Formats: sequence, C-alpha cells, structure tokens
Amino acid sequence: MARKEFGVALPQWRPPARPDMQPIEGNFVCLEALDADAHAADLHRANSVDDAIWDYLPYGPFPSAASYHRWVRDRAAEQDPLFWAIRSKETGQCGGVASYLRIAPEAGSIEVGHINIAPELQRSRASTEAIFLLMGWAFDAGYRRFEWKCDALNMASRRAAQRFGLSYEGMFRQATVYKGRNRDTAWFAAIDSEWPALKEAYAAWFSPSNFDAQGQQIERLGAFTSLVRVASDPAL
Repeated sequence: MARKEFGVALPQWRPPARPDMQPIEGNFVCLEALDADAHAADLHRANSVDDAIWDYLPYGPFPSAASYHRWVRDRAAEQDPLFWAIRSKETGQCGGVASYLRIAPEAGSIEVGHINIAPELQRSRASTEAIFLLMGWAFDAGYRRFEWKCDALNMASRRAAQRFGLSYEGMFRQATVYKGRNRDTAWFAAIDSEWPALKEAYAAWFSPSNFDAQGQQIERLGAFTSLVRVASDPAL
C-alpha cells in the first residue's frame, strides 16, 4: 500500500489579525485608510492627468469629482477590499491607492490589488515604498502568503509584480469579465520564508548609495529581488 503524503505540520500556526488600517509610515509615503472627505478631491485631481491609468481596472475613469467622491465613500465602507490612500511625504498630496483584498487570516493569505498610481507618483521611490510597506505589514502581522493578480495583458503590472520580488505562479484562463471583455489572470505571490531576503533586497535598493545626485537609481530593484524569486514570468 502506497504511503500517504501530507503537508508540513504547523503546530505553532495561529491565524493573524485582520488589518487594523492604522496609518503606515515610511520615509517617502504614508498609507492612510481611504476616506472620501480626506482623500477623494486630491486623488481625483491626480488621476485626471491620464485616463489610461484606469484601463485595466473594472471601474473608472470618473467624469467628475463628485462621482469619484461617491465611489470612494462606498469603497471606504467595505471590509474587503480595504483601501489605502498613498500620501507623498514630499508634497503632502495623495497620488494613488492600493488595497488589501481576499483577506483570509484562517489561511494566512492576503492580496494586494486595486493599485492605481497617478502619473506624479509613478516610477518613484514613493510608489515602490507603498508596496514594500503593504508587504511588510502583512508578513510582520503573521500572514504566510502575499498575492498579486492582474490582467494577463497588463504587462506593466506583470513587470511590477516581478520587480517587487513576487514569483510567477501561473495563469487562470477566462478568469472573469470586466468592462465587457475577457480577462485571463496572471498570478504572483511571495511567501513568509522569502520575506527576510526580500526585505534585504529592498534595503539595498533604497540605500542612498543606490541613487545618483539627480535621484536616479543606479541598480534596478529587480536586480536585487531576482535573487529571491523562485519563478520568473515567462512573458517578460
């Protein structure tokens, strides 16, 4: 009779707490629980620069500040997803949002999604730090798995996931429909055993010695995180 195989026993495992949505402070950004009165006007201003930022999201663009305010108010009342506003410490203004979703403490799994970074924060240390802080909170709180999913045609999101150190885990074909079109979904994730090495990779990238006098990176973050990822996206 063949011997049965089982997963690794986790006798010390305890489900982590759900996010308490207290502000998360970094060097470049502060993450604040999304609030319509505090954030909607600022975010609508930043988002209005380029409607293309909504292309791969199931909502938007919003034709007016009032319509966006209503959308933010409704999202802020939800328990999953839990939305964050990303406030730049340099300017004091909000330039993006991200959320925790598919929050499953019983499995130790949490996803980051609904990421929408306005042009003023794109390709900056601030936007990178926002994801780093969300990943750090999740693993420090005791989550075992940090997920990222995106439309498989959204190559910018796939590149970002890999850059941030998340490993490619496959494709869900015809996973959903949004804006009247099909979506195949690409999956990425990092797990808790990878977090110490990822944290060191981020520290090396954020080091002042990795930036020149104009604030341009010398070594890409992906060059550091590639040493940690266990699987690369074959499309990249």
